[in-house]
Amino acid sequence: MIAVARADSLIAVFDAKYHYNFWRPITAIRNGDRDDNAETERDPLWRPIADTPMHPEYPCAHCVQASAMCAVLEAALGTTTFSEISMTSTTAPGAERRWTDLKSFINEVSEARVWAGFHYRFSTRVGREMGYEIGKYVVKNLLRPVESASK
Repeated sequence: MIAVARADSLIAVFDAKYHYNFWRPITAIRNGDRDDNAETERDPLWRPIADTPMHPEYPCAHCVQASAMCAVLEAALGTTTFSEISMTSTTAPGAERRWTDLKSFINEVSEARVWAGFHYRFSTRVGREMGYEIGKYVVKNLLRPVESASK
């Protein structure tokens, strides 16, 4: 079920990304003098924390995927809280994150995308909402009770 939610969320998010074709923060900040907004300034030296993905910004794909998968987990577990889950980084030795509820995990995924300089906050909010709706749809349409063999 989680794999279906993840696959559906990827299809939906990339459809949306190429529909809206919104620029990334690196492009907006480095071209602040060309956006027809007198309140923004150009900063040609600004850099995100890592290489920016090479596809449109809106909405946040990590947020959509995380929320879709968590919506399925919430339906399967009947709760958003649990004793603990943890994740270790394959690229940052020793880095480990722990959570005791799904909402904290989703919020951390969202904040990380903003802090990295890849997304705007509105994109993460929309991504979380979009993903949760996709996850609920998958649960409603695919998660069925198991019939007893004794029937």
